[in-house]
Amino acid sequence: MIHSIRPHKITSIVHRLDLGPVVDYTTDGIESRVGQVLVVRALEEKRVYDVVELTTGRMAHVAKGDVLVGALGRRDALRGFVGRVPASIKPGDVIHLLNLGGVLGTAVSENRDVGHPLQVEVLGMAVRDGVGLNIADAAMPEPPADAPVPPLIVVSGTCMNAGKTVAACELVARLTQRGYRVGAAKLTGVAAVRDPFNMDDHGAIVTRTFHDVGLPSTAGMEDCAPMAKRVLRSIPIEAEEPLDVIVVEMGDGIIGRYGVESILEDKEYQSWIVAHVLAANDLVAAWGGALWLRERGIRLDCIVGPATDNQVGEAYVREALNVEASNARTAAEAFVDIVEKAAFQKVTAPV
Repeated sequence: MIHSIRPHKITSIVHRLDLGPVVDYTTDGIESRVGQVLVVRALEEKRVYDVVELTTGRMAHVAKGDVLVGALGRRDALRGFVGRVPASIKPGDVIHLLNLGGVLGTAVSENRDVGHPLQVEVLGMAVRDGVGLNIADAAMPEPPADAPVPPLIVVSGTCMNAGKTVAACELVARLTQRGYRVGAAKLTGVAAVRDPFNMDDHGAIVTRTFHDVGLPSTAGMEDCAPMAKRVLRSIPIEAEEPLDVIVVEMGDGIIGRYGVESILEDKEYQSWIVAHVLAANDLVAAWGGALWLRERGIRLDCIVGPATDNQVGEAYVREALNVEASNARTAAEAFVDIVEKAAFQKVTAPV
């Protein structure tokens, strides 16, 4: 049976589907698979991790009884929740809100700093013209397999919240100021629009993520390289005019379950990289990250993040690891100088 409802909140994970204020859903034959769009009702109200990201990028508190639209997916966050797509789903089942972007699933582990994930009751599966909706329905077109990819400046990290997005946005903004045509991408992680919107706000001509190819997350994917290449090949096509560089953020850490390693180790992907920045939480992370990359023959040009919050950290990185170091928050111009020189063998005076 088809029902219609006006949800309180439509989460960002479904933003490409362009849903209206009224959503149709069915209680029959709910498909439990990655990306399937569900209508759910919040069973509680939290004080921590109590918000969702809407399709506009705005954050909104979730109250008990709110009706939400989200999509099924997997999450493997060290500093968040671990969740899976259940084997089957029916109306009345209790599942969880796994991330701010609206990824839904069954939680199997949690982090005490954020408490338990918010419980939601399944009302049904969203439909359009009677057919169940999946975020993959709105995936961007497949680009030609031989479409060229501009040079890449890659920002990876040792963990969540290591400063990757700050570094990527500073690169986008300041390279744009210096006259470069810059695209941006986020190739791994869990779906949310705040990072790509942030890159857009800093001047990226085109920004695309794994979400744009219909994935709620890259968690558990054995080989993310084909997907990453699809995203990267699409960016210059959508930019219409040639790009000088694409700034790439790798969500999560180089060690983890989001497929970062599978992309970084891909030889074709490596051939496109002209500079690689590692965001590290502390000096042990900086040391381990540099060693991890070197063992795999992956270039490293600069270390940023909390490990470089003062002179002690920067000196250790330069002297002990023989890698350039800078702080993207407090010395952004110097940081971009380092990366520009590594990527293009020059430093352009800021405009």
